[in-house]
Order: sequence, then structure tokens, then C-alpha cells
Amino acid sequence: MGSSGGSGSGVAPLDCTIPNPGASLIRRLTRFEYSNTVRDLLGDTTRPGDLLPPEEQGNGFSNDAATVTTTRLLADAYQSVAHATAARAVANAATLAQLAPCDTAKTTEAACAQAFVTDFGTKAFRRPIDAEESAAMMGVYDAGTVGGAYADGVASVIEMVLQLPQFLYRVELGVPSAISAVARPSSYEMASRLSYFLWGSMPDAALLDAAKAGQLDTKEQVAAQANTMLADPRVHDVVTFFHDTLYGIIGLDGLQRDTTFFPTYSSSLGALFREETEHFLDDVVWNGAGDFKTMMTGAYTFLNGPLATFYGIPGVTGDAFQRVNLDKTRRGGILTQASVLTATTPGSHNNPVVRGKFVYTELLCGVVPDPPPGLNIVEPVETPTMTTRELFMAHRQPACAGCHARLDNVGFGFEHYNGVGLWQDLDNGQAIDDTGNIPDGDIAGNFKGVIELATKIASSTQAHDCYVGQWLNFAYGRTAQQADACTRQELTTAFKKSNGNVKDLLVALTQTDAFLYRPLQNP
Repeated sequence: MGSSGGSGSGVAPLDCTIPNPGASLIRRLTRFEYSNTVRDLLGDTTRPGDLLPPEEQGNGFSNDAATVTTTRLLADAYQSVAHATAARAVANAATLAQLAPCDTAKTTEAACAQAFVTDFGTKAFRRPIDAEESAAMMGVYDAGTVGGAYADGVASVIEMVLQLPQFLYRVELGVPSAISAVARPSSYEMASRLSYFLWGSMPDAALLDAAKAGQLDTKEQVAAQANTMLADPRVHDVVTFFHDTLYGIIGLDGLQRDTTFFPTYSSSLGALFREETEHFLDDVVWNGAGDFKTMMTGAYTFLNGPLATFYGIPGVTGDAFQRVNLDKTRRGGILTQASVLTATTPGSHNNPVVRGKFVYTELLCGVVPDPPPGLNIVEPVETPTMTTRELFMAHRQPACAGCHARLDNVGFGFEHYNGVGLWQDLDNGQAIDDTGNIPDGDIAGNFKGVIELATKIASSTQAHDCYVGQWLNFAYGRTAQQADACTRQELTTAFKKSNGNVKDLLVALTQTDAFLYRPLQNP
């Protein structure tokens, strides 16, 4: 639970003496989670979740339970994916033996089928199956063997289970807690909370054993388990997915750019842009300082030969990524990496509005009002005698000037980086003015260039709190509400105490009211 406290600003202090977990909604497996779960359940690494329809962003991370709907298109996709996945699982004797190791030559096929159903059902449902569920699966097995063989019956069970709500949804009923105002997740429900938050996948055998033994019932037990789980490489994938989504670089693979404007760019570079940032952030979080500041300002990166050649950095060859120190006057942190710079350039020319909005809304959590109704938004026409800064300044419409003054003045600081992230000294033959201004907040004021902007962001309490809030939305699968005030306060305090350490924040996210409890019933 968080602690009570106030800022002395006239706002009533929070009362965090009674847990307030906020809403706890039924969560459906996302495409990311579906693929990971099928991998861990069946050994299938084909990422079948990618064949499902995309989710709505909702809280920004495609896992917002409040936006979940099941359309006919999705139901059909589940059936198609389940059928193909089941077929792969029993495609040959080796895959079948790995999945269902019972030897039918030493016992009956029915006995082996029952053993498979009990084991597979428990793993797929993330809890022991009951007699009714077992009987239903055995009925499907029997039907599958009519005119077929043992493998056909197993495939039928797999295809059925992958479409059941017990597999696709994380339904929590909860159990009474020592505090009458709230319930807590059961041990098995807590195992799934931990595994899907930290691993993006189902609990493993050790985690299910811990649930069975009642070792996930206290705050201390949950923290101990979370710390143990951080040693598993699957947590790296979750942290990478979070950052790829937050920074908008998840879709860069195969990115097209007009070679008239960018003659050294090819579509193969988009994936390398993404990988550079992934390698860098992975190193910061797991091998380096582990902190938000280094993410923003670290004067090194990871490049392979083709990407180093693109940047014009000598001494790097081969396809393997390696650590490279950078010119601190031009590069440092994610804001100077081609991934973010390209993702915030929607066309062939720099757009300070988009880049400024990215910083203001995603890194500082500033709020930008919608454009006036009926406004016809037209980008300025490229003029060879004007710089991008001059062009956008001249293009401002009176109805939008207020917002654009806030966003453009942040985005102007990026003008030394073109639409594919390369440094440029001139814009249309003219000297570049990369001075900018942050309109409000704890780092409000002028800055010059992205290096200075990133340094400001790295020191900003507002930016740290925004990063915590983004993790809160992602970890709990919903957009934070007023009921989460104590949870947010507890997380920001913990993050500050750890000097912005991401690994410590992951554990802290398992120690809040929102994670340890659930409401007696949702509103």
C-alpha cells in the first residue's frame, strides 16, 4: 500500500491507508501474448498471434482490457490459427512425443490421452482443470480419433483448447483478503499476473508449483518471485516490446523512403534502425546503469556494418551488432537514433509538429487539445528558399497557433537530423537554427539541439513520472484513473528512490494495491 502524503499545495492529501486497487478487468491475450503462450505451451515458434487482427491501442499498448471486443473476424481467425497450430504440434512423431510423452505401446491410448489432457489443460488454463473440463476435452479427443488416430485426437484437443475462453482470457474471481474492503487474486491468478506482466506468457512449471504451494499469497512472496523471474530472458522481450510500442518503432521493418531525397537509404535499414534501439535499451536496462537517464543521454549505441556505413561511422564491419561510442556533440540516447527520428517523420521532409508532439505527449505526458472542428489540415508546401523552421512558422493558422507554438518549438530542436536520422548541417542551403523551447513543466524554457533537450528530459521529474505512468498503463492493461492515485504515488516514489532504475520499477509494479488486490466487484 502507498503511504499518505500531501504536497502542501492546498490539494487534499491522499489517504492511502486502505488499499484501492482500481478496476480489475477481464484481460484477453494480446497477439504478443498469444504467440508467446503458444511457444511456451507447444514449442511453436512461428508467432501465430501475428495472424490475428490487430488490437486497438486504447492505453497505448494494445492490451487495454476496456477496448477488447470479439468480432466475427477475430473468432474466425482464432479458429484458423488454432487449426494450423494444432496440425503443426502433431506433425510428426518427434513433435507429438515432446508434447505428449506417454508411450501408447506400454499402456492404452485412452490412458495416454487422459494424461495429456490433464497436463495440457492445466498448462493452458494456468490452473488445475476440473472434472467437467477434463471430460469435455476427452470427448473431443474421442471424436477426433473416429476415422483417425491417436495424433488426430490430440490435435483435436489442442484446436479446441486454443479457442476456449479459459485459454484466451485471464478471468479472475479472487479470494477473500485480510482486508474486508478488497479481495486478492488467488495463488494461480497471481501466477498469471506475474507471468503475463514480466514474461508476456503463461506461468512455467515452477511458478505453477509456487501457486499450488501457496507461495504467492503475500506481498513479500510476490516480490521474491518477481525478482527471481527477472533472471529469465523472457523479461527482456517484454521490456523490448514495451519500448518498441512506446517509442513507435515497432513498425519500421521494411520502411520505405524516397531515394530522391535519401539516396543512401534502402528498405533493409528500417529493421536495423529498430534493432539498434532495442540493443541499446536492452544493454542499458540489463547490463548498464539500468536507468532512465542513460536511456535518454547514453553516449554510445549498437551498430553493425551496414548501419555504421549508413551513419558514416568507420571501423564497424559484419552483420553482428557491437557497442560503439558516439560523438557526444551530435549523438546520445534514443532521441538521436534513426529509429525515433524516422518514426517521427511521416514523409520525406522533417515535420517539427510530429517530433514535438512525440516529446511533449509521450515523454512528458503533456496534453494537446484536438484541432478545431472542421479544420482542414494541410502540410506546408516545400519551398526551396525556406528552411523547415521558416516554412512551419509561416504556415501556422491563427486557430492553431497556440498549440503549434507549444509543439513546433520543441520539434525545431531536431532540425539537424533529416527524415532518416542522418545529421545535416544545412537546410535548403541555409544554416540550421535548432533552438527550441519547452512550453511548461519542470524543465520549461529554452534549449539548443537534441543533446541539450535530452539532458533536460533526463533530469525532469515530470519525464520520470510520465515514464512510470506509461508502465502503469502497460502493466495493468488499462488507462490509469483517479483511483490509481496512491498506486501512482507509490511507484513514482520507488522510481525516484532507485534513481530511475527500470528493473527496480518492474518489481515495484508488483507491489502496488493494483497488483496485489482486486476490487470486490468492478464498477
